[in-house]
Amino acid sequence: MFAKTIVACALLAVARGGLLAGHGAISSQSIVLGHPAPAAPAIAAPAISYGGYGGYGGYGIGHSAVVAHAPVIHAPVAHAVAPVEVYSHPRYQFNYGVADGHTGDHKSQWEARDGDVVKGQYQLVEPDGTVRTVNYSADDHNGFNAVVSRQGHAAHPAPAVAVAHAPVAIAAPAHGGLLHGLHG
Repeated sequence: MFAKTIVACALLAVARGGLLAGHGAISSQSIVLGHPAPAAPAIAAPAISYGGYGGYGGYGIGHSAVVAHAPVIHAPVAHAVAPVEVYSHPRYQFNYGVADGHTGDHKSQWEARDGDVVKGQYQLVEPDGTVRTVNYSADDHNGFNAVVSRQGHAAHPAPAVAVAHAPVAIAAPAHGGLLHGLHG
């Protein structure tokens, strides 16, 4: 019974001290960049007195009362660690090409990157038969630049001419055909 009373008093002390929020949430955050934060203040709950008054078992004030103090709670101090940036120097090269005689699809590309500098070229055969070549580069100082050129002469086929055909005569079936029974 005595242990239950101690626990009840401790919970009451914590609730009255504001550590158990009944009317809203309590939140805190500490972000430290480069130097430690000041230590958090100690939080102490008010003292609660309890005890008997002449054997009645009720709570009294001023008589032989036992005073229970809530423990002092120190909030942990978080020290942020500066993020460590990992820099990996980007470097790659690639190229590919397609030469499909069946569909007429002919194209190729290559590109190389070293750090923040990118250079490349691609070529493709346009529907008119010319070859488009694009040389491009990009860097922090000049931005993206492309030079487009065409090789060859555009070939535009002549449009197809519609051919008119003479009307075709269809002979009517002789007597006793399919239509004979319908008009009868």
